Amino acid sequence: MTTRRTVVVQGQLAVAAHRAAAARAGLNGLQIMTVTHLASRLAGGFLRRATREELEEAVGRALADGGFGEIEEARHFPGMIRAVTQTLGKVWETGLNLTELAKESARAADLTLVERRIRTRLPPMAMLPDDIVTSALARIDIAPAVLGDVTLDDVHFVEPVWRPLLDALRAVVSVGWNAPAGADTAWFGGAVNTIPEAATQASPVLVTCADPRHEVLEAFRWARRLMAQGKATAEQIAIAAASTGEWDDHVVALADETGLRVSFPHGRPCLATVDGQRCAALADVLLHGLSQSRLRRLVSLTRGQGTTIDQLPDDWSNLPRNIPLGSTAEWSRAYERHAQAMTGDPRPILMPLLTLLERGPEAAGDAARTFLRGRARHIWDRATSAAPAAALELTLRSIRVEDEQDPAGAIAWVPAWQLAAAPRSFVRLLGLTGRSWPRATLEDPLLPDHMVSAKLLDLDPPNEADRRAFAIITGYASSGLVLSRSRRDAQGALTGPSPLLDPSQPVTTLARVSSVRHAASEADRLSARPSETASHPLSGTAVRCWQNWHRAEPTDHDGLIAPNHAVIVRSITVPQSPTSLTRLLRDPLGFVWRYGLGWRRLEDRDRPLMLQADEFGTLVHELLRRTVEVLEPLPGFTVASHDEIATALAAAVQHITTTWPLERAVPPHVLWVNTVRQASEMALAGLTWESFTETGTRSWTEVPFGDDKAVVDADREWPWNPTLPVPIPGTAVTIRGKIDRVDVRSGAIAVRVTDYKTGTRPDDVAARIIAGGSELQRVLYGLACRTLLPDTPAIRARLIYLKGDVLVSPLSDLDGAIEQVGRFVTVATEHLVSTRVVPGPGAEDRFNDLNLALPASPSYFRRKQVGFNAAAGQLPQYWELP
Repeated sequence: MTTRRTVVVQGQLAVAAHRAAAARAGLNGLQIMTVTHLASRLAGGFLRRATREELEEAVGRALADGGFGEIEEARHFPGMIRAVTQTLGKVWETGLNLTELAKESARAADLTLVERRIRTRLPPMAMLPDDIVTSALARIDIAPAVLGDVTLDDVHFVEPVWRPLLDALRAVVSVGWNAPAGADTAWFGGAVNTIPEAATQASPVLVTCADPRHEVLEAFRWARRLMAQGKATAEQIAIAAASTGEWDDHVVALADETGLRVSFPHGRPCLATVDGQRCAALADVLLHGLSQSRLRRLVSLTRGQGTTIDQLPDDWSNLPRNIPLGSTAEWSRAYERHAQAMTGDPRPILMPLLTLLERGPEAAGDAARTFLRGRARHIWDRATSAAPAAALELTLRSIRVEDEQDPAGAIAWVPAWQLAAAPRSFVRLLGLTGRSWPRATLEDPLLPDHMVSAKLLDLDPPNEADRRAFAIITGYASSGLVLSRSRRDAQGALTGPSPLLDPSQPVTTLARVSSVRHAASEADRLSARPSETASHPLSGTAVRCWQNWHRAEPTDHDGLIAPNHAVIVRSITVPQSPTSLTRLLRDPLGFVWRYGLGWRRLEDRDRPLMLQADEFGTLVHELLRRTVEVLEPLPGFTVASHDEIATALAAAVQHITTTWPLERAVPPHVLWVNTVRQASEMALAGLTWESFTETGTRSWTEVPFGDDKAVVDADREWPWNPTLPVPIPGTAVTIRGKIDRVDVRSGAIAVRVTDYKTGTRPDDVAARIIAGGSELQRVLYGLACRTLLPDTPAIRARLIYLKGDVLVSPLSDLDGAIEQVGRFVTVATEHLVSTRVVPGPGAEDRFNDLNLALPASPSYFRRKQVGFNAAAGQLPQYWELP
């Protein structure tokens, strides 16, 4: 017959370690549990200690009932639930009698009322610690059958609430304590066997790191080295800190990067799990509002849980990605336009969900029931019971979930108090700074020292617990001990050493990037070994590129290409727009990137607070186009009155205000309406500033030309065939585009082309012709008219600046400007098919959307200027043209 025995341990790391050892030894009849579980086991049935989330929910409901004295006004404050739960936890663990304290303190009386209400609101079988002890003491006579002999193994502290039970057990079973040196055993009346410290203690190695992340990186390097050299296995290694919160995110990230098995016996941060990210995605939508990117993330994470989301068709999100869709109404209008192209209409399923999400934090409960299941729902309930839904971003960060990685077969990342109860041979302690280890002992916020002595309320304050844990851990680390601290904290402030460190010990200063023999990961290996970085196919090229950028002469990384490269030749032969031709002339290398390689700037899909300059220009042009189209052919733009123009413009404003949010990202509604108003004022000024005396003039807006792929509307009349090619004289380059406005006199005896500018006017407007290739619109639009209306003798091209007072800038010599552009294009295309393509002055423009691909150093262009000018041939002299 197997003899029943019970081993009491402290913390989940110790539970896992003892269970693994018992399994390896083939032991039967051995129960391994914490003292809390021992009391619950003896109390009988399915009784258990109430969990933290159950207590917080009960506290929240107790506070909601009101009727308090001192805490009445503060009961709804954020963090109050957590503060009350922590204070009551201290009271229960120390065994204080709140009823006695309430006779002298109104604050204690309030807490007594909360405690009474909690007892009636806990789930069935969940009990407070003192109630469990009372129930266990009532069944103490069955302890021999239920528990057998009891041994406390490696336990270094027992909360006072459990001590009467352990003392009572001594009367019916054998109770022993194998305690580490320095454990708090003075209260125990039974036999205490002090576990001797390691016969050969490891000599501590003191190191300093740059910051907390660097500490974690060095810890992983150290663990990798021990395992690679065969000195240790994962279950022999532990990394610990007095409080793990500051390092958790770094440990999670580096554990994934390195592939090492790392266990979190104290719980993994919930946001490092899929279920936590589901909660975060839902909270993001509720707290910050609807948007396309937020909803896509929420649906992608919550699908597959057996919710309504699973019924959405796969192509429910086939909408233009550049529109944020910040309200249910905007989603509805977007689907009215695009739902026909989808395999199934998602609106019957999606629109009720959007209505729910649009309610914001007040819909937190309904949203959780709709979108979350299982552990994700459990995490959400814990977060919303601990604080109002408006604080979800903060509460989710503090929640931990049980780690699926078994500590018995992995490196342990633990708080120091758990490691002290399950010492390992190889230990690295982090955060040994004056602020972090030992931690400061603070007054309780609800029962400060002048109400209840801190020595009564907290018999094991953090300062003493950290010192005891440090002594135990260092005393039992038999094979390796590293004591680490950071020189600066996460905010960059300088830190000092912990008083627990021996100031006479030598300290090794570790650099963030240093030569290491055993790197934590491939990325760490490459950053720590310059020779391997240089020989790596990717990083080696990057290093050589960086070095070449700092040389004065052009190098292989400064536009070196094969002559007559097929990609470049192909990009030149397609019709060029004014924008692409400007880049070809002003920034040849940027032209290759944009039109040869197809590089694009990353679009910001979030709702902007204002339109970018080019988008605002597009808005003004759209208003101009729609206004003129309403006025043509009758009554005719040139003969329309001011009121007729204003009426047509108002219709355009109304249309664009409604439709643009369905097609692109626009500012929030109030800002958007104001933006359209500003654009309409600019458009009205451009349409009404001049009086027309010509008769029989017909006007068109956004007139296409030179586009062989253009779809011609048979019902719409154009001044020419938009698909006909428009070559630049003397070159093989053709152009295409849309002219802002074309006015044609009756019989095509005269043509006026207008390009509207919404930006700031330059100081030298009168002297400008092509401005070094940056002002091509007048010339190219005039060329289009010259080519497509060959019988028209008079062609007038002009720019109109709309910002501020309207200013007209006509082109005096169109034919001369066309000839000048032809020579410029010839030189530029010859340069493009040479062996080196250089960036031009357009690359230095602060509005260049390819700036990210250029070196970040502003001195790059100054350093390379002489070499670039030499490689550019005749181009620099054209860049200086007026």
